[in-house]
Amino acid sequence: MDGPSQLPPAPHAIPTPAPLPEGRAQGRTVIGDTAVAKVVGVAARGVEGVHALGSGASRSLGAIRDVVGATDLTQGVRVEVGESQVAVDLVLVAIYGYPLQELANTVRAAVYNAVEGLVGRDVIEVNVEITDVHIPSAEPERQPPRPKFSERLGAAARPPAVNQPPAGAAAMNEVEQP
Repeated sequence: MDGPSQLPPAPHAIPTPAPLPEGRAQGRTVIGDTAVAKVVGVAARGVEGVHALGSGASRSLGAIRDVVGATDLTQGVRVEVGESQVAVDLVLVAIYGYPLQELANTVRAAVYNAVEGLVGRDVIEVNVEITDVHIPSAEPERQPPRPKFSERLGAAARPPAVNQPPAGAAAMNEVEQP
C-alpha cells in the first residue's frame, strides 16, 4: 500500500475532501490525551495474547465498571501527546503460552500503526510492562447460581402432584420376575 495508513478505513469513515486552496487559513487541531489513549487501548486489546490492560487494582475497578456498562478503554494506558509526537506507556496481563517479548513487540507494533494511522502523530516510544500472566485453567469453574431462598422455601412447601406416586413407590412396585 502506498498511503500513510495501512489500516482499513473505519466503517463510518468520512471521505477525504479535496485540499483547501493555498493561502486559506486551516486552523489548528488539538487531539486530547483521552482520545489517543482510547486508540492505544483498543489497538493493544486487539492483539492476540493480551488478556487485559492495567494492574490488578485497576482491573478490579474495571470489572465493576464493566458490570454497570461503563468500560474504561484507557485502563492501563498512559500517553503524553505533544504537537506532533506521542509517547505511550502500557501495563498489561499476558495469556500463558505467548512468548512475552514477542507479545510486547506485537503490541508495540499495533500501537505504532494505530496511533500513526488514526491520530496522525509520530510515536516516539511505546513502553510495555507485563505485570502478570493469566493461566486460563487456574480459574475456578463458576458454579450455577443458587436458587433464591423464596424459591427453595416454595418448592419445599408445595404438596406432591395428585397423579404421581410418592418418591420411592415406583421402586416398591417393581418386583423381579423369576
